[in-house]
Amino acid sequence: MTEAEFRASFPPVIQDFARYKDVVQGCSKKTVSEYLLDLRTFCRWLLAERNGLPTEGESFESADLTALDTEFFSSVSTGEVYDFLSYVRNGRENESRSMARKLSAIKQFYKFCTSRQHLFENNPAIDIETPKMKKTLPKYLSVDESLSLLDAVTNDTESKTRERDFCILTLFLNCGIRLSELAGISLPDLDRELRSMRVIGKGSKERIVYLNDACRAAIAAYLPVRRETPAKQKGESALFLSGQGRRISVKTVQWMVKKYLGEAGLEYKNYSTHKLRHTAATLMYQSGEVDIRVLKDILGHEQLNTTQIYTHVSNEHMEEAMRNNPLSGVRPKKAPRLKKADELPGDEDPGADGGSGSEV
Repeated sequence: MTEAEFRASFPPVIQDFARYKDVVQGCSKKTVSEYLLDLRTFCRWLLAERNGLPTEGESFESADLTALDTEFFSSVSTGEVYDFLSYVRNGRENESRSMARKLSAIKQFYKFCTSRQHLFENNPAIDIETPKMKKTLPKYLSVDESLSLLDAVTNDTESKTRERDFCILTLFLNCGIRLSELAGISLPDLDRELRSMRVIGKGSKERIVYLNDACRAAIAAYLPVRRETPAKQKGESALFLSGQGRRISVKTVQWMVKKYLGEAGLEYKNYSTHKLRHTAATLMYQSGEVDIRVLKDILGHEQLNTTQIYTHVSNEHMEEAMRNNPLSGVRPKKAPRLKKADELPGDEDPGADGGSGSEV
């Protein structure tokens, strides 16, 4: 199905909403497609629930939505939105983050219908709170793991794209750019002295990313190879080319990252391309003493609270803080000499009293 056919499968009011997101708000195609997919699930569920039809299976997936009009959407109640969220959580096993994304699509759509287009007054989602999401620290590679990943590329002497792949990983680990941003870099985006480059972020927003010595060296080593790589089309300006001479795709980059994570012995951690962005951000904040506001601009975040997930401290920093406590050297007069953690007094026979051995 083409993009045009995909959008034509929606009712006119949702097509108008997609165009608004495209043209006025400048959202990326991926963002708009995600909105549409979530709204499609919502519309299919509404039709099934109201008509006593199955909420799964072929009939559900093939439901025709093109005839839905403004009267249909204005009749949706807040209770139905809550029921839909319950359905995707229990029926589709969506996590809080997926539920929040679907609710966001519904909220954005109804805001467009009521506040922008004034098609009707009822906004059933306006007062519904976003599902609470479990806060998790971003996963990232340590400095040693990052070096192992780069070494895996360096040691791959049989690779025909070694310079390209090393350059890509270096940019990820040092600049914290997104996958789509990297794939979109063109030769004219590079500063002549390789001090900076221009990237296109979310919402087609441009920003300048400054390059450190590692990035400059990696790009300088790759550019002669890039010039000798035959492009599929004359005048191809992409910085990174695939083996077929086309602009490298995000899937190719993902495959390459996964390959070298495996060769570096890191596949068991289930790292991904996005984890390399986390790595750059975390290492910059922890090791480079970068101000959080500067990090926000480097990463291309609009909101500071998005960047604040990188202000977590490492275990090493917490251990160091405990060691630096001025009272850390105070001991009881008859304290035994400390052994290894697994040989501390009282640990010889845990649970010997018949209990579980766990703290209460």
